Amino acid sequence: MSIETDAADPTGESVEDLASALGDAITDLPEYQTFLEAKEAVEADEEAQEQIAEFEQIREEYMMARQTNQATQDDLRTLKQAQQELHQIPVMADFQEAQSDLELRLQELNEVISAPLAVDFGEKSGGCCQD
Repeated sequence: MSIETDAADPTGESVEDLASALGDAITDLPEYQTFLEAKEAVEADEEAQEQIAEFEQIREEYMMARQTNQATQDDLRTLKQAQQELHQIPVMADFQEAQSDLELRLQELNEVISAPLAVDFGEKSGGCCQD
């Protein structure tokens, strides 16, 4: 699937130019800036990094057990407990909130872009807002 490069708006800008301008505008959104700051804070927080590593180890072990049909309810409870503990770290809670706010804002933009289209732009283009 290719994008026609000669498609243009009334101002003479190509679709690619408009898409690039949209990407630049998104990086200027307060929600995006808050998300970046929260992400950097998580990356710089030693406790958060330790908890993330621990959670990822537990999650990986659970997924392996699940693939071999050996996962138990206790394993799932352990995973959920580790996730809760991770999300209770203030810097992680801030990150989760910032990520949620950004996803909501991007979903709003997706709806605006999708309004004149016959498809959901974000869903069909593999946008970042999919679960």
